[in-house]
Amino acid sequence: MKRTFLLALTLLGAWLQASAAENPKLNVLLITSDDLGVQVGCYGDKVARTPNIDAMAKKGRLFENAYVAQASCSPSRSAMFTGIYPHANGQYGLVNGGFALHEPLRAQTIPALLKKAGYSTAILGKLHVAPEDSFPFDQRLKSDMRDVKNVAKVAGAYMRETKEPFFFMVNFADPHVMGRSPRPPQEAFPTQYQGVPETPLKVGEVPPFPFQKIDTQEQLERVTQYYNAVTRIDAGLGLLLGELEASGKMNNTLVLFVGDHGPPFVRGKTSCYEGGVKVPMLALWPGVFTPGERTPALVGTVDLLPTILDATGQTIPENVQGRSLRSTLDATQNRQYLATEFHFHGSIPFFPRRTIRDAQYKLIRNLRAGRAMPNSGIDGDAALAMARSEKFAGTDVGKLFELAADPPEYELYDLKADPWEWKNLAAMPEHAETLKRLQAALVDWQKSTQDPLLTPDGMAAMKAMEKPMTHLNTPAKKQGGKGKATAAPKKDAEE
Repeated sequence: MKRTFLLALTLLGAWLQASAAENPKLNVLLITSDDLGVQVGCYGDKVARTPNIDAMAKKGRLFENAYVAQASCSPSRSAMFTGIYPHANGQYGLVNGGFALHEPLRAQTIPALLKKAGYSTAILGKLHVAPEDSFPFDQRLKSDMRDVKNVAKVAGAYMRETKEPFFFMVNFADPHVMGRSPRPPQEAFPTQYQGVPETPLKVGEVPPFPFQKIDTQEQLERVTQYYNAVTRIDAGLGLLLGELEASGKMNNTLVLFVGDHGPPFVRGKTSCYEGGVKVPMLALWPGVFTPGERTPALVGTVDLLPTILDATGQTIPENVQGRSLRSTLDATQNRQYLATEFHFHGSIPFFPRRTIRDAQYKLIRNLRAGRAMPNSGIDGDAALAMARSEKFAGTDVGKLFELAADPPEYELYDLKADPWEWKNLAAMPEHAETLKRLQAALVDWQKSTQDPLLTPDGMAAMKAMEKPMTHLNTPAKKQGGKGKATAAPKKDAEE
């Protein structure tokens, strides 16, 4: 009897080992691109040269309406790591503005939860959520994150050599500006870096951004540089996925690719306009997603953590505000509304905003309209000053930028007719019912997520966090000639 029992245990153990070998835990590769909006080919951009991003889209699922929680680096990434909006997780602004995750959430980030589940955890590139030492990464790998060939080399070595299932986050530096607030004659974005891209776009081949339509020489040069940086991150993605394929682990890896917010241009980064909060999001999920899928579902970066936990068989904490991307082809299971927000970039000014959208309309509420104004620029972009020049006096461009510089309490846009938000419908009687409906939906979302800015006390408490942060406007030092490959600066602006 005893021998029979021991034999049964041995056979069961062997079966479990064989089963585990046949069905290993799913690896997770989370790839971010710094300041990348929807300026990619598979999202309809006719200028972008992004064959590798486009190829990834054809192999998996593309999310047509994907949004960050807040268009500022640290808050955006905090929502990725926690599945919780910045107003509830504590990372209201940049790390270097003094903000950090609430202490109870520090054990509930993606690497913390997966490490408990037996995963190897690693990060390559910037983390930029505080406190950084609370993230239990087994390895913090190093590379010049614009040198996409070296990024692939370092990442490939980790993916090949790691025996355990892994969570690996790779954070490309492009297309973030290089240095702090660069202006001509210095390039904002290196046209080439270590020879990439091999054949850059030239001024004259790239039109103004549709959310700006500023066609001055300086702005056309800046936008062209940005698109070349997008081409570079595209090359990096291709090399990285090539390394994953070479490791033999592609078919057992959930791959997620996302921008952390839109371009560092006025009405982009640090705003709540589509140019700032709408981003590319692509996913390869073996056995779940099939090639060529596209969905109009309203999704956000708060959905990354629950998706990863779902895919790896982990329990999703009850306080998570996102949801798994698994069922986004089923319209009956998709959101009716999706929200975004803003508090701080650095730690000044405090100009909080809340937005909510449905399948067609988007509402922006500027919570301190009439009492404060948002940042007038970002990372050296002089678009507002250009829009105030004689060239644009009395034009739609001039009016657009004046509204962005000192917005009213409410803005309402029809995203189907006006995807880049040029016509504010909030004061039009024919849109009064839509305005009222979205206002109510926004308040419901704020209540359900325990938004502190619903109350005067909460607003005052966050306003008290405002303080000067002059280094964000420090001019950048010269870094070499225009159009030439340059060495990495000691530190890019942490924005």
